[in-house]
Amino acid sequence: MDRWILSYDGYDPGTEGLREALCTLGNGYFATRGASPESSADGVHYPGTYVAGCYDRLPAEMDGLRTDNADLVNMPNWLPLTFRPAGGDWFDPDRARREGRLLSYRQELDLRRGVLTRLVRVRDDRGRTSRVAQRRIVSMDDPHLAALETTIVAEDWSGPIEILSAVDGRVVNAGVERYRNLPGEHLVHEESPRPNDPELLLLRSSTVSSKIGVAVAARTRVSVPAERARRAEGGWTGLDLTADVRAGEPVTIEKTAAVFTSRDRAMEEPAQAALASAARAGGFDALLERHTLAWSRLWRRCQLSVDHVDVQRVLNLHIFHLLQTVSEHSVDLDVGVPARGLHGEAYRGHVFWDELFILPFLTMRFPEIARALLMYRWRRLPAARRAAGDAGHRGAMYPWQSAADGREETQRIHLNPRSGRWLPDHSHLQRHVGLTIAHNVWRYHEATGDTEFLAEYGTEIMLEVARFFADLAAYDRSTDRYRIRGVMGPDEYHDAYPGRGDPGLDDNAYTNVLTVWVLRRALDALAMMPEDRRAELRERLALTREEITRFEDVARKMYVPFHDGVISQFDGYAGLAELDWAGYRERYGDIRRLDRILEAEGDSANRYKASKQADVLMLYYVLSPGELDDILRELGYEHGPALDARNIRYYLPRTCDGSTLSSLVHAWILARTDGETAWRIFLESLFSDITDAQHGTTPEGVHLGAMAGTVDLVQRCHAGITTRGGTLHLEPRLPSAIGELRIGLRYRGHWGIDLTCRQDMIRVALRPSAASPIRICYAGDDLELQPGACWEGPLRQGRTPPPDD
Repeated sequence: MDRWILSYDGYDPGTEGLREALCTLGNGYFATRGASPESSADGVHYPGTYVAGCYDRLPAEMDGLRTDNADLVNMPNWLPLTFRPAGGDWFDPDRARREGRLLSYRQELDLRRGVLTRLVRVRDDRGRTSRVAQRRIVSMDDPHLAALETTIVAEDWSGPIEILSAVDGRVVNAGVERYRNLPGEHLVHEESPRPNDPELLLLRSSTVSSKIGVAVAARTRVSVPAERARRAEGGWTGLDLTADVRAGEPVTIEKTAAVFTSRDRAMEEPAQAALASAARAGGFDALLERHTLAWSRLWRRCQLSVDHVDVQRVLNLHIFHLLQTVSEHSVDLDVGVPARGLHGEAYRGHVFWDELFILPFLTMRFPEIARALLMYRWRRLPAARRAAGDAGHRGAMYPWQSAADGREETQRIHLNPRSGRWLPDHSHLQRHVGLTIAHNVWRYHEATGDTEFLAEYGTEIMLEVARFFADLAAYDRSTDRYRIRGVMGPDEYHDAYPGRGDPGLDDNAYTNVLTVWVLRRALDALAMMPEDRRAELRERLALTREEITRFEDVARKMYVPFHDGVISQFDGYAGLAELDWAGYRERYGDIRRLDRILEAEGDSANRYKASKQADVLMLYYVLSPGELDDILRELGYEHGPALDARNIRYYLPRTCDGSTLSSLVHAWILARTDGETAWRIFLESLFSDITDAQHGTTPEGVHLGAMAGTVDLVQRCHAGITTRGGTLHLEPRLPSAIGELRIGLRYRGHWGIDLTCRQDMIRVALRPSAASPIRICYAGDDLELQPGACWEGPLRQGRTPPPDD
């Protein structure tokens, strides 16, 4: 099995949606799903194209509630291309398969080069056999270009061939079944000027409410003389070509598309820009050469290899899809990272907290991309301030779901497909997303040493988030503790107390502990600023000494609930009922969506000690064991030895991993205590998208956080790489299934740090091109590595908690 090739033999309509998502091609500016060019959206195929940051808002009514929804817009489809021997039927793989005329079908995605290839043999309804070889790219060199090369060989016939090439703007947002009854027509088609060049087509549109101008131009060339005729109808424009072919002689059609919007820089008008770009683009081979070189440059910065071919192939796939969603082309765009990539319409293309799982990998290889994603949050700081003010608080309250302008995009009701009932949705109460954003700012600074970003932007974000949570925390005189009420933690199965009318939970441990961490780091960031700039920022934010004292007091006296020697997920968790896990698994098999099962039975997950995903255990993902111990100890909670082991044993069997991120977190924390189980869970997380483990979610868009998180787990958990205090810390936990792990990375401006871990050895080399030495801490020993030097020692597996008391 090739570690760089994702391949499919045969054609299966039942898995076509999964293939389309996994074979998406993109470049950080736009992406197109791996749908066949002959197909339109028909329940089997969904040829979506999405431009980063292009959202549109439509009013909707759901179960009597009038609302509006912001969607990442499905843009005009540039793919349509099909053919037929004169007088025959147009090539359609579905029809050919049904009629037994699809003789062979193979599809390959080359991850190293970013090329999607399709090889087909088909016989038409008159018995004429054709062989088709097709290559597709979305250029990583020029962010506005994509190209499709189709070579047709008539095996046993000669005569005229008819070719249809089109741009189809009659698309809607209908890629997610549960949204299909909601408005999805986001494009208004405008009159398009007729190009002078007979090879060119142009389709011009705009989005309904956001008024984003969209233009797609396509140039179609044929390798033999061909007659051409244009035709157009509302929202669709096409080019009919007719040429003569001879048996055994190939005919090649090259289609090059250019996509522009009015959000783009350095252009006057999208339609003219798209026409000019398509007209001057080189041929397919020239575009492919530059595209391949661009991908080679990216892969050099993503060096990560294990001696396990199948694992390596999926890791390469995950890196590939991450860089198609956010690339170097994203740096100048004002965009966040959609939870489901640019690969489909699940979650409406919204931005959640997935940067938590994505930024660590990017920060140590593409810090400029990580910085750009943090700038997306900084630009929406005014919206977060307004949201906090509207809720009666100071500071910044970031939304759980974000899109264009930073307002809260989370739905207020959702449909349970098991029961058919619409239910209140309180997930906007996951205020911890703001803590994640502040956490990401600090971790970025630790890894890059980018003091300019911290001083200009990051400290302000951290202080405003800290201000919000310090204001949200209410002082309880009876306990001399601060408490945070009415929120949700990461676990989305618990949003209210049984029998209580108001939604929200009190003292979610994850939220409270991370609040303490953020308050402390925000004050650290403020203290690091030069005195004059610190005074200027305090004046601009009206940050008084009294408020700083409040920060310090909350950070010393935050309440953290405990029961039975473990951290309680929230106050009152101990009083919930135990679930009959064995009984539900026996009755339903897959219980990852236990909340839907219980609601359909007239019950509620709120009644049980049953979690969708890691919540308390998330603390061990975002904080090091030492950081968590320090916070609890300084809060006055003497928790005894092996608290982490007790928490793991308690919460793992009470969690059903209804989120792809949950098993990732569990694999991370178990790597410290149970390497074999950790490896098994890691593999489940690693293969969850490629196998569509959640039964239909991947075709709606890949789970980008889980994809990036698996790669980061190899980097920061298996290799044990962390960055603290200007030092590169190494605490490897190499699974027994891996004989050798190699990583190349960047740290604080140093390119060329090469790390090798084997079962008996660890080696760190700093290339001669490095500008200065780096500090390393391994197994408690500190050392300084000079440029050109190499250090090697025996492998000592990372920290394992002491036995339980």
